[in-house]
Amino acid sequence: MQLNGAQIVLECLKEQGVDTIFGYPGGTILNIYDELYMQGDDFLHILTSHEQGAAHAADGYARSTGKVGVCFATSGPGSTNLVTGIATAYMDSVPMVAITCNVSLPLLGKDTFQEVDITGITMPITKHGYIVKDVKELADTIRKAFKIAKSGRPGPVIVDITKDVTAKTCDFRAVTINDEPDLPKVHSEEIATAIKMIKASKRPFIYVGGGAVISGASEELMEFATKINAPVCDTLMGKGAFDGTNELYTGMIGMHGTKASNLGVSECDLLITLGARFSDRVTGNTKTFASKAKILQIDIDAAEINKNVHANFAIVGDLKMILGLLNSKLEKLDHSDWIKKIADYKEKYPLSYDSEKLTCPYIIEAIYELTKGDAIITTDVGQHQMWTAQYYKFRKPRTFLTSGGLGTMGYGLGACIGAKVGNPDKLCINIAGDGCFRMNMNEMATASRYDLPIIEIVINNSVLGMVRQWQTLFYQQHYSQTVFKDKVDYCKVAEGLGCLAIRVTKKSEVVPALKKAMKSKVPVLIDCIIEEDDKVFPMVPAGASISEAFDEKDLAKQKK
Repeated sequence: MQLNGAQIVLECLKEQGVDTIFGYPGGTILNIYDELYMQGDDFLHILTSHEQGAAHAADGYARSTGKVGVCFATSGPGSTNLVTGIATAYMDSVPMVAITCNVSLPLLGKDTFQEVDITGITMPITKHGYIVKDVKELADTIRKAFKIAKSGRPGPVIVDITKDVTAKTCDFRAVTINDEPDLPKVHSEEIATAIKMIKASKRPFIYVGGGAVISGASEELMEFATKINAPVCDTLMGKGAFDGTNELYTGMIGMHGTKASNLGVSECDLLITLGARFSDRVTGNTKTFASKAKILQIDIDAAEINKNVHANFAIVGDLKMILGLLNSKLEKLDHSDWIKKIADYKEKYPLSYDSEKLTCPYIIEAIYELTKGDAIITTDVGQHQMWTAQYYKFRKPRTFLTSGGLGTMGYGLGACIGAKVGNPDKLCINIAGDGCFRMNMNEMATASRYDLPIIEIVINNSVLGMVRQWQTLFYQQHYSQTVFKDKVDYCKVAEGLGCLAIRVTKKSEVVPALKKAMKSKVPVLIDCIIEEDDKVFPMVPAGASISEAFDEKDLAKQKK
């Protein structure tokens, strides 16, 4: 049948099972939006307040559902406003297809109004980028984009279409999409070598990254950890892959990880690395990281092997499949002495905070108690992000959405909207700092426009908390441009954008505010006023060994 380019775009999205789009219209993409008007019943389109919000919403939708997130934008500033969201998705391996439109083919390269080379701009932050200049190539290009976004290590793909292509017609034939993943083959010799290393170990430690969430390997991971009787730590991206309430769990590893995890990894004789990339925020000084251990690394991306830390042995492939193979070959192992030592570390070095005043950790624990862990939590980036990772016990995958690799302030609210759209029956809560909230607070208008009952919690200390923490500890308390001394009232902002707002200034107000927000059928902002100098501990100084993690007690000893 003969279809124009705009119709082909929407038909290809239907082939892929897409029913939700986040976007913002403009001149070059108007043909697609006009067709979307005609086919309105087939798609839910969420009009965000800004294109960056659309990219973050598509990201949150993808992370929480496991589907490919889709966003639309027009040319020029429309497409460049997606860039931060695309980079965020790229760093955290999130499947996303961004569809943009450019000026018509005869006008390309002539500095035409709102013309920009968006595929060139995004080349370093996408798995692939296309510019479509021929309507006959449009359908196959979109199909390839989705395949690339989903396959192997997922990531964002951009498809830029010249405006004339969206108007021209050609013959279109629908196809049936084969979603069977094309996975690397794993050889029996590789499994045998890994098993030999595991059996030889006396002090194994499991280090879990975001790949365990992406591959859906939670059940296999639980069986594996139980079978080999080894402690488990996770990264920021790996949270929820392993039950945070399990006795084998030791907490997050790295710069703001627990001492039990950091000391355990520093003393283990085998570090089993599952879907993790040895980020600098995890390893600290790579020369001393897990220096007593052999390293067994399993990852879908061959480029991650030996990139940051040398692995004694590695298997490239799907983690869920490989753990299944290992579990079928392994018998129950006993490392009770090692488990006891790690348990002693957990008891000796618990996470702690001042219980006499209103703090973010108290708020996080209250959220956990009220939700029983059955919620999707998104965060922005900073102290509140680390406190959330430390104090909320994530029990299931795809329930913690945060910008780990890029560290994008302003990510959480858009991601929370995307998560709520993709999971309408789930309670979705975003935890943000006041600095982060300022960056994309306009998306509260998106939540109110669609009556999305999300909860936005602003941890308001009137400073850029994490930057101030560094200034306090390492920059002689030079608080350069990190203090907000202005007259912004976040409750009034939220109310002005059509949302319910509650201010919390003391501990006794936290639970009633949360209960009221959870019962509401509208978006709610809770402005939580905490002290400006609360700090996230433990902490590892940049470039130091993770075994050198310190807390407030350690600082007090140093001052004596």
